[in-house]
Amino acid sequence: MSGDVMMKKKKSLDSAPWIWRTVSTVSILATLLLLFGFGYAIKDVIFPEGDSALTTGQEATAPSKDIEGKPAVVEDGKIRMAVIGDSLARGTGDDEGLGFVRRAGNLLKDKGYDVQVLNNLGVNGLRTDALLEKLDEQGVRYVLQQSNFILLSIGANDLFQGGQVLQGEDPPTAEQLAAALPETSKRLQEILKKVKKINPDAQIAYIGLYNPFGDVKELEKPGNAVVAAWNDAALAILNNEDKMTLVPTFDLFENHLGEYLSSDHFHPNGQGYEQIAVRIAQEFQADTPAEGSGN
Repeated sequence: MSGDVMMKKKKSLDSAPWIWRTVSTVSILATLLLLFGFGYAIKDVIFPEGDSALTTGQEATAPSKDIEGKPAVVEDGKIRMAVIGDSLARGTGDDEGLGFVRRAGNLLKDKGYDVQVLNNLGVNGLRTDALLEKLDEQGVRYVLQQSNFILLSIGANDLFQGGQVLQGEDPPTAEQLAAALPETSKRLQEILKKVKKINPDAQIAYIGLYNPFGDVKELEKPGNAVVAAWNDAALAILNNEDKMTLVPTFDLFENHLGEYLSSDHFHPNGQGYEQIAVRIAQEFQADTPAEGSGN
């Protein structure tokens, strides 16, 4: 073996420890970065900090007491909105992605209110039984405890099977649609009581139902009948509770389905959500309650 070859081999052996140290250091840093990202993601799920589009400076504060204890809403004049429920709560069908909660927040901001949307807890396809379970989740309870204006949308998927009634060969009769009313309205009452127990100080607005099939001959009358019965049952429940109101929507859509429904013929489009948002903003302002509300 020549002297040059031996020299190169010696240099290679001398540099090996440095290569392994560099690789180890990079691996440790990558692992720490991964752990930090995972922890940040978990924090955002358990303690969401709100919708930055409507946040006006002050973020949601950390819980000052145990999460199962007394609500820790800060009394600083700010409207802290949260929405929970089904796909309407989520804003499905709105081509601008705002839904009624952010649209209502914007309307109230235009009126001079300081508004923050803490979180949108809407889930596509959610029904009353699933919402009852969701209200036991720690993150959901925390958001509701930090709110002072809670919007709730639920019930349409129980009555109309998420809009799938149009896909059946034989449209359901009024009796078949009404069959879901007793158990569903009972669960709505349990939901409202549970939300109030989580945050007894918040104002709660329930978004009433409209009949998305009012322009379908076979479903116009049965749909109107079951929606009217549902809204009456909801109003009777809300009238027995403090700080709860019904936001009526039936009349908004009754003669404007082509104008306010999205292409799926079930959810509102942007214009439809804007109409609901106007009613919500009216409900919040005690001097101008919407006609037909529980106020």
